[in-house]
Amino acid sequence: MDAQSVKNTATAENKGYDAGKKISGIKRHLAVDINGFPQAIHITRANVSDRDGASAMIALYANDLRHVRNVLVDGGYSGANFKLDVMSNLQATVQVAKRNELHKFEVMPQRWLVERSFSWLENCRRLWKNCERQLHTSAMMMTLAFISVLLRRF
Repeated sequence: MDAQSVKNTATAENKGYDAGKKISGIKRHLAVDINGFPQAIHITRANVSDRDGASAMIALYANDLRHVRNVLVDGGYSGANFKLDVMSNLQATVQVAKRNELHKFEVMPQRWLVERSFSWLENCRRLWKNCERQLHTSAMMMTLAFISVLLRRF
């Protein structure tokens, strides 16, 4: 599970400011399976924190994610409240993949799965920036992009 902040164009109505990445736009929350295929997609304004957006996504898709037993996340999702949300909605454990303390670049196999899925989306030019006025339209464009990725794979 991870989130990605995306800049808005001038026509977009729903936007927020992500102070961490200094981006005015939206945030895409994505939960993927072991193959990198999307299991849940949720779009929020960029000012929503990763934990709050992921908790909302889990609450929305709790029925679809009922077979999940372990949720892999990065350090931005650490915290007791998020673990309680995951446990109450999914009855799953949270495993936080932490970076190396030496601050040198290493590929983390757990994090690579969701980052690969975000890179698949970067092949769709329409998703480089958020051009949509409504958040649900952005979610549909993301779904269509994943459908095209899956069709090219099979």
